[in-house]
Amino acid sequence: MSAILRFVAISILIIFGIAFGLILSQWPSGEVEGQGLNFPQSSSDGSATDIPLQTYMARDGAVLGYREIEGDPANTTVLVHGSGWHSAAYMDLAAGIAAQTGGRVVVPDLRGHGPLADPRGDTDYVAQLEDDLADLLDHFEVDQASLVGHSSGGGLVIRFAGGVHGTRMTRAALLAPFLKYNAPTVRPNSGGWARPLTRRLIGLLMLNGVGITALNGLTVIEFNLPDEIRATVDGQSATQSYSYRLNTGFAPRPDFGADIAALPEFLLVVGEADEAFIADQFAPTMSEYSDLGTYDVLPDLGHLDTLFNQGVAARIGAFLSR
Repeated sequence: MSAILRFVAISILIIFGIAFGLILSQWPSGEVEGQGLNFPQSSSDGSATDIPLQTYMARDGAVLGYREIEGDPANTTVLVHGSGWHSAAYMDLAAGIAAQTGGRVVVPDLRGHGPLADPRGDTDYVAQLEDDLADLLDHFEVDQASLVGHSSGGGLVIRFAGGVHGTRMTRAALLAPFLKYNAPTVRPNSGGWARPLTRRLIGLLMLNGVGITALNGLTVIEFNLPDEIRATVDGQSATQSYSYRLNTGFAPRPDFGADIAALPEFLLVVGEADEAFIADQFAPTMSEYSDLGTYDVLPDLGHLDTLFNQGVAARIGAFLSR
């Protein structure tokens, strides 16, 4: 018996040693080099981006930000931003959707993002972003709403569908959603936008597999935000890296098919020239798990172009208004 115990103890020490070695072998650089996403300019008159930041209180007492396009409160849409950014960049799209639906459109700054982020790039636990979205609906006294998500925000909408709050979503619109790092839809490192600390991620996955979560606040991914964007007023509130728990909770679960299968009727819109994702792979990949999707590939649009394209807002608004 003692020999078996020694073997088990040695095996555990080896696993811990490998995990900690992987974690310590890779550190954030603070800079991501190379070509990333193209950042287009807003095509609006600026009125949408002047909408002030308001706040609501989450279940843990945290004060989180959101921006709102007013409209029919019985027809509420929540628009979820993508990785690194916050609500200010999404108000053109929100205004376009509201004009089509006549309803209220709310764009939250997800926890760890935006001007009020404290701390920036981190959450307290993996499922906290889902809980925060549910708390936002409670703040507006809305039982159910349509959810729209762009990029990682689309991944969070998919995750939300498969989680404990999923029944609160009536319809979903997904703009080039992130599914999983190795999904057929994803280009390497999301087209140069992301620098994942792969060895550190593997080490933390090993520790989480045996129930050790104390190091989940460590940074595991950095984003390629151009200097000229960081220098803008909104860019100064951008989030350039994520912890393990925020990064994990900002995407579908590892079995992303189960989350996709839980989606209500959904529309997926992606630009044919998307730098981060492979547009023509969404339909074959996601239709394996759900037959409730409509897929719309738009020519000449890149990953961020969809945020400022009136045709995209019109498509989403028409879908949500049906």
